[in-house]
Amino acid sequence: MASPVGEDNWVGFVDSQLREAADLDARVNIVESFRRAVSAEPGSIKVWTAYCEYFWSLYTDCQPGSDAGWSPEEQQLGRELFSLDAALALWQQAYESVQYRLADSHKLWNRWVSLEMELLARGATEAGIRRITHLFKNRLAVPHATWDATSQMFSTFLSEYNQAAYESEMRAATHNARDAKRIYELRDPSEMKLKLAARSGDAEASKTVMLEYLDWEIRQARGKRDAVINFQICLGLFSRALTGELALDEDTWLNFVVFISTARTELKAGRSKIPANLLPNMLDVLQRAVHHVPWSGTVWARYILAAEEAGLNFTDIERIKHAATSSSQLDREGMTGVLEMYAAWCGYLKRTAMNPNTTEEAVDIAEVGLPSAIEDVKHWGKRRYGDTYQGDPNFRLEKILIQFLTEKKDNTEAARQEWESLAAIDLYANSYDFWLNWFLWEMVVFTASKNKTRSPTPATLANGLRVPSYATRVFQRALKVRTLDWPERIMEVFIQHCNDYELADTLREAQDTVYKTKKGVTKRREREAAQAAAAQAEYAAQYRDQTMVDAPDAGTDSAASPGSKRKREESPSGEDDKAGKRAKSEAPNGVETKRDRENTSVFVAGLPPDATQTKVRQFFREYGHVNQIDIQRLADSVVALVEFRAPDEARSALLRDGKIFGENTVQVTSATDCTLYVTNYPPEADDAYIRKLFKGCGKIHSIRFPSLKYNTMRRFCYLTFRDRASAAAAIKLDGKSLEGGKFKLSAKLSDPGMKQQRQGAQAEARELHVSYLPRQTTDDDLRQLFARTGRVASVRIPRDMAGRAKGSAFIVMETKEEAQEAIKTLDKVVFANHALKVELSKPLGQKLTATSHGVGGAASPEGESLAEAASPSSAPGSSNPSHAEISARTIAVLGIPDTMNDARVRAILDPIGPIVKLVLHPKHGGVIVEFTDASTAGKAALVIDKVEVDDGKKLRVGTVPELFRTEGETRVDRIDKPAAGTQDKEKKKLSAAELMPPPPNIRRMPLGRAGPKRGLGFVAAKKEKEGVNGASGPPAGAGKSNADFKKMFLGGGQGKEEAKERKAEETKG
Repeated sequence: MASPVGEDNWVGFVDSQLREAADLDARVNIVESFRRAVSAEPGSIKVWTAYCEYFWSLYTDCQPGSDAGWSPEEQQLGRELFSLDAALALWQQAYESVQYRLADSHKLWNRWVSLEMELLARGATEAGIRRITHLFKNRLAVPHATWDATSQMFSTFLSEYNQAAYESEMRAATHNARDAKRIYELRDPSEMKLKLAARSGDAEASKTVMLEYLDWEIRQARGKRDAVINFQICLGLFSRALTGELALDEDTWLNFVVFISTARTELKAGRSKIPANLLPNMLDVLQRAVHHVPWSGTVWARYILAAEEAGLNFTDIERIKHAATSSSQLDREGMTGVLEMYAAWCGYLKRTAMNPNTTEEAVDIAEVGLPSAIEDVKHWGKRRYGDTYQGDPNFRLEKILIQFLTEKKDNTEAARQEWESLAAIDLYANSYDFWLNWFLWEMVVFTASKNKTRSPTPATLANGLRVPSYATRVFQRALKVRTLDWPERIMEVFIQHCNDYELADTLREAQDTVYKTKKGVTKRREREAAQAAAAQAEYAAQYRDQTMVDAPDAGTDSAASPGSKRKREESPSGEDDKAGKRAKSEAPNGVETKRDRENTSVFVAGLPPDATQTKVRQFFREYGHVNQIDIQRLADSVVALVEFRAPDEARSALLRDGKIFGENTVQVTSATDCTLYVTNYPPEADDAYIRKLFKGCGKIHSIRFPSLKYNTMRRFCYLTFRDRASAAAAIKLDGKSLEGGKFKLSAKLSDPGMKQQRQGAQAEARELHVSYLPRQTTDDDLRQLFARTGRVASVRIPRDMAGRAKGSAFIVMETKEEAQEAIKTLDKVVFANHALKVELSKPLGQKLTATSHGVGGAASPEGESLAEAASPSSAPGSSNPSHAEISARTIAVLGIPDTMNDARVRAILDPIGPIVKLVLHPKHGGVIVEFTDASTAGKAALVIDKVEVDDGKKLRVGTVPELFRTEGETRVDRIDKPAAGTQDKEKKKLSAAELMPPPPNIRRMPLGRAGPKRGLGFVAAKKEKEGVNGASGPPAGAGKSNADFKKMFLGGGQGKEEAKERKAEETKG
């Protein structure tokens, strides 16, 4: 059975044995388990206290007259095994292990000294008084949080047992404790921060404060003053962190390992005053580390290296390697951990084999072990990634094998064959770094060979001299790879190499090869530049499209003056608030797979107050894959809702019902039929409203509102009860009238399988939306145009009430493939002097923003942001406010949760003063508010700042540009994977152009004139290439007005003439 990990698991493990202990042998086994526990967690107060208390109970149970039920034989043997001296020595050992845990070591020490004083009270002796006096003096000389309480205990003890020496003893103890008090005062601010973070219940805040505290403590330990005690305090703080909230934090373990390693280095070099006996054993530290973070290849690599440095034999180090490969978590973060561990293992084999005093057996082991390790890594990668895995980009293991074959076995042909096999893999063949490494190896082999000769350059009679032909062939092969990421660098080194070492004919052939290759590379770079320019131009076109004025639409705002034109609502970020964009993470075609939370979740009740997501996940790790854990901490209980990947896993998790979690017995029940889908409630309803509405039905575990980032029209929530009976009672409220019959509540059991999928041409990705059409375009014109790409099912041109076309159309193709072909062929095609925009039709009903209007003043026009309106109405009573007036009365409120709709925001802002217009931007986590006058806006800025909303989030006031520079909150409701889209980005295969390093900064002065130098492979930048350098992109400042765009399009040639005139004037000057 695997050993437990963490202090809570160890205590639970021993506690489960304790329940079954019925005889002396079982009790001895429990003591042995406690010894293993304190060895695994030597800095844990919880483990040490449990151990000492149990041992003390054994001491008392085996005494004559005890009612523990031991037989006389067991009592006699128990008095020999569990003597008083052994029990007190164990308490002292425990205290010495944790005494420098400043904040909580008093818990163990107070219990120990109370037992000592109980023994003294039974029969006071001079020796007993001296012993306890000595304990108090030593304790007072150690920095700790409860120094004053300890001093008061000592005072009480002296008053009772040694009144004559009271003053002298107290004076001496206080004098000796001056340094201890000074040292603790330096750490008191950090200790206070830790207390406040723990009291707030914010685990992340506690971790952050602890990490800052550790960094500060490490700096103190490196100082010269109080070096020894600072080092011990630093060890004590690491004990607190690594048995507490950072027990499973890889970086903290590595920080601890490096701290100990650095101390050993300093001690070995004679630069440290730390006694050697204070340094923890590195192997013990690393053994604990790999148990806590078995997925860390870096920690396993340090463990193997430390074992080699400590002189362990091959069998012991191989056992460490096997322990790493047997861990199911080594590849949790991908192949990085696997490669790091195997690199350490192969490095050990190579160093052992290449030792001048090594044995033939070690050489044979390396000869077999190195290729075997490479094969193991390949199998591991294939198992995890399939055929897409090509190997380690840095080919670390292969380099070690090549070095071994070259230097130890003197088998350059076998080593060269390894290079050849790597060159057959695209991952390496496309990398200039691989070819340079191979070239350098060939040059080392060439230089190390016998009968070395001088370079033929600049001698003319070079025939007959030995040349590094293998190195030359490496470059010749590299330049044949069309997808090489940095061919310019290879060509540069190739020419230099041939010039230094090769014969004249080879140099000439190399120059020919480089010349022809440069031509191909130049074309390739031009293609890549054209692709980049096209992408930039497309972006610029989209930007222009979004800032151009649309035709008047039938759906004008009622608040606008009659007959006034309306622009599309536009934000500086380029959002289209009219139709609502589809979420980027959504697949445009088909339906995304939904999580079946309702049937894959269980409730875990009776958890201890210190239960965390990590502990709960470990509790269920053998029963399935955990997607999410929602822990709710109430005054009387701690309950977690644990979501698994599949219903079968959730059912198997029910087997944990009645098991021990920490010190508590937990109840695990199914969460099926406990969640309701609730809608048709008032828009202003929040968490408190929903809880009040359903409070009579039973205990509510959580309320989950949807994100409004991609559709502000969503108004529903998921209400999860603690049991089915409560959910059944809540369903009875379905159809209840709210607010005098204005709303009819809908409350039904949530069932993802009941969701109806969209049907029709739009859902099947066959409907196209065509923009920027000439207004005189007819249905027949569009049928003829789109018939080129496939069969047209229908054509619809929207028209206004006067029968005029709006400049757009909807085309339905017969198949999805024909629709895609139409987009590919006709998007951006010029039709009747109009560049068309062809895209898939998007579903209505999704809005990225929500706009509401009030009274008191005319709102800024729909087509412009509130801060950029060019001709809106004026302040109250005026119909034409200036830009400055609109800006003065407009503010942006930031920090709005993406689950809060505009009605709830308005409920917060309405009491401040009358609102003209409010635009909610969930994607940016804020709202733009236009008040009736500047004074109301100023008052709002003072009142709103620091107002708390959901989960204690604070609002703040900012500017409109600041709002659009802000990204809204990113909520990840899963603990098993990063935010959506991250993995896709990681898996995306980059092109050679994206992987290409920047060209070398080489410049040479051309003959005949001054100017920038040109080097090999240098491609001069084109001066006026639109789109490449962002010339056609959006301006750095605010967007151009409609008049600017009109002037730009109508006067395209005017700018050139002005430029020529300016150049002529400069020439004259």
